[in-house]
Amino acid sequence: MNGTTSRRTVRDIIVVGAGPTGLLLAGDLAAAGVPVTLVERRPCGISNLTRAFGVHARTLEQLDARGLADELIETGRPLTRMRPFNRLSLDLSELPSRYPYLLITPQYEVERLLLRRAEKNGVTFLYGAEVTGVAQDEAGVEVTVRHEDDSTDTLHGAYVVGADGVRSAVRQALGLPFPGHSVIKSIVMADVLLEQEPSRSVAVRGVGDAFGFVIPFGDGYWRVGGWDRTSGDVPDSAPTDFEELRSIVARAFGSDFGMHDARWLSRFHSDERQVPSYRVGRALLAGDAAHTHSPAGGQGMNTGIQDAANLGWKLAAVVNGWAPEGLLDTYHSERHPVGKAVLRSSGAIVRLAMAHNPAQRALRSALSLLVGRVRPVGRQTLGQITGIGYAYGAPRGAHRLTGKRVPDVGLRDGRLHEVLRAGKFVLITPGGEGGPADEPASGREDRLVVTRWTSDRRTTLLVRPDGYVAWAADAADPGAIRSALTEWTGPRHTDAGVTDSGSS
Repeated sequence: MNGTTSRRTVRDIIVVGAGPTGLLLAGDLAAAGVPVTLVERRPCGISNLTRAFGVHARTLEQLDARGLADELIETGRPLTRMRPFNRLSLDLSELPSRYPYLLITPQYEVERLLLRRAEKNGVTFLYGAEVTGVAQDEAGVEVTVRHEDDSTDTLHGAYVVGADGVRSAVRQALGLPFPGHSVIKSIVMADVLLEQEPSRSVAVRGVGDAFGFVIPFGDGYWRVGGWDRTSGDVPDSAPTDFEELRSIVARAFGSDFGMHDARWLSRFHSDERQVPSYRVGRALLAGDAAHTHSPAGGQGMNTGIQDAANLGWKLAAVVNGWAPEGLLDTYHSERHPVGKAVLRSSGAIVRLAMAHNPAQRALRSALSLLVGRVRPVGRQTLGQITGIGYAYGAPRGAHRLTGKRVPDVGLRDGRLHEVLRAGKFVLITPGGEGGPADEPASGREDRLVVTRWTSDRRTTLLVRPDGYVAWAADAADPGAIRSALTEWTGPRHTDAGVTDSGSS
């Protein structure tokens, strides 16, 4: 970077990639008052083609915390039971969530709502721009982009986030490896109309060398996909034939269900890969740019959105000056293990679903029995697939609730997800007005909402903007609350317009 740019003080964040991950992140940052430029290689708007089609409970909770869940639910079809393969059936209605189901809706419906929110919050969009270089120093980043007319520009920012998918230009510009391997070489997929509906709403089956799945969208169309084990390494660019998909599905299910009128048809391969580090200085990676895995369990888009929910408030806190830069390191330490776990769980599902020899089928039967009949194992499996079971690490000696997801509990000022729509920390305390939190919370109104339990619960919780416990105590001690608020929300503003340490 040149000397002039290195001396500049910039607050802008450059987000690359206008998929669900990038849109949610950009919208969160802009809502927090951070200038954001969202760079997208596509010419404009939202693609009507989509590979993702399921929104899990934890993602719906995150969308609810942004006031978007109810509208999205109207676009889709809730499924209370998942059947990854014949012998395993997962009852989502038992989830301890406001959303005990999988919402089947196209990815473009998610993008539509997130795009509207990002535009409303003031995000600057740069369409038809491809990232060709990333440079950084201690003062900021420079991102070089090439436009459709082959002209180039250099964008200056405090940080850059690559949310630009599996072939991430940001990751490549940083020279980061993306270790892993291909799981399925060539999946053919389409959205079609069916003359005969399957007996189950979500059907997955493998017979011999053929593996297929059929999933309803709720608008009359069905997502149909198939893989032929004997097809070899077919490139994604190879021509896609509707008859090829019809043949695979017919062999897997014994019927092609009379599929017709494909509104789109695509071929892709499925990899299992994860970048070693989600952060390199002032550059960060999220979503498929950081991790990619098989579509089994429908966890891809959901994991990316949850990456963005974790990262957004941390970037805003650092850029707005009330949190140290080291807070950004917790993005990697919290989300990298989750990405790794998703690789394991989705990989296990797809391998078991495609089991074709007696030993593999016997293992599948045994595991299905274990998950289906041993309740703790079933709960853990549901928690991983839906995202509600993940928790973040806590320091030694921390309260048992630290790092845990907080359910959508009822509070004096409404449901927790409603309170979180302010994009701030939420301090939940027992008691009425004039409680022990009032004085320590004073001067942090731009970062903190204070509310009370509606019940007689005595625990004090400091909830992060992404809905996880930052700090908790079984007694509401003003000194402990003051220390926790200083650690997590920074020094408070004084009447003189400056800040103090908040210490007693």
